[in-house]
Amino acid sequence: MAGDGFGFPVESQAVSVKKKTATTTTTTTTKKKNTVVSRSWVSLDHEGRTTVLDVDKYALMQRVQINARDLRLLDPLLSYPSTILGRESVIVLNLEHIKSIITADEVLLRDPMDENVVPIVEELQRRLPSTNSLYQGQGEEEEPSTTQNELAENEFPFEFRALEVALEAICSFLDARTRELETDTYPALDELTSKISSRNLDRVRKLKSAMTRLTNRVQKVRDELEQLLDDDDDMAELYLSRKVAGTPESGSGTPIWFLASPKDYSKMSKTSRASAITFRGENDVEELEMLLEAYFMQIEGTLNKLITLREYIDDTEDYINIQLDNHRNQLIQLELFLSSGTVCLSIYSLVTAIFGMNIPYTWKEDHEHVFKWVVILTGIVCATIYVSLSSYARSKGLVGS
Repeated sequence: MAGDGFGFPVESQAVSVKKKTATTTTTTTTKKKNTVVSRSWVSLDHEGRTTVLDVDKYALMQRVQINARDLRLLDPLLSYPSTILGRESVIVLNLEHIKSIITADEVLLRDPMDENVVPIVEELQRRLPSTNSLYQGQGEEEEPSTTQNELAENEFPFEFRALEVALEAICSFLDARTRELETDTYPALDELTSKISSRNLDRVRKLKSAMTRLTNRVQKVRDELEQLLDDDDDMAELYLSRKVAGTPESGSGTPIWFLASPKDYSKMSKTSRASAITFRGENDVEELEMLLEAYFMQIEGTLNKLITLREYIDDTEDYINIQLDNHRNQLIQLELFLSSGTVCLSIYSLVTAIFGMNIPYTWKEDHEHVFKWVVILTGIVCATIYVSLSSYARSKGLVGS
């Protein structure tokens, strides 16, 4: 009977538990979706054709023959400094928002739908097609003209054209951010010098923090280019076309390198192949060195702008500190005058207190006129003391004249 007296809503509890579980699962799924890294890549070949890829890191490692450690540099969830790495068959680029893998005949860019990456994809489509692609209308057996041979011989390798687009994009991006910062900072500093207020100080503080962060970003790119320029072996690792073409040797023992891509090279006749061969030493990196130096000078100019801006901020801070010191000195002078006046009034109050005592003195009788002279003489003495203290302070340079 006791058991019949109590009822438990078992079904309603089960429904409630299911709802809570479903809500928790939905929340967890939403969080996972927000933290999932985009697997979208775009591939551009030597003719500028694009292919959007949705692959995981293992498929990408198989596609371009890259190890997991180098691929981790391109993970947007991890913070790595700007890097340009030359590997056996790829170049790994991690330059701010530009996360790319360059091979001898393909460029892979991460997050192609990003607003900062879309212009880079368009520029790669425009500049990646080689000079030889302009003459694809000719038959394979037809020998190209002398002008075509010269163009093919002097043409940049595919990987350098892609690298140049990436360096140009990152240098232009950082320079644009620097110009925007200059546009905001100089008026803010001028306004601060004209009126020192909490609002202006806070505005300049935020701009200075933004300048510090931007300077660090520019400095990392500059240091990476400088490190690459200082090491010829690292620059030689970026010549992917040489590695693909191999290192056959001529009769004189001088190594020869084929700068054309393998596909274009296979289409050339014997005469055109001979014209495309350039004799280069193993450590001949003059082409790449000139390319890197150009963008190194550009990023150096951007860094100099930021250094000039920092110096302007420091000069403004010094000027503000001088103004504040001047105001502080004025307050000290005012305090000195007030202290001198207080001393003189204390003397006057002392005399007044002595004569205000209810003590019978003989000189008080029939000498009512004495009160007038005591007040006058005490005032004169106090004024003389005040003037003497002020004159002494001016003579010692404690206050302004």
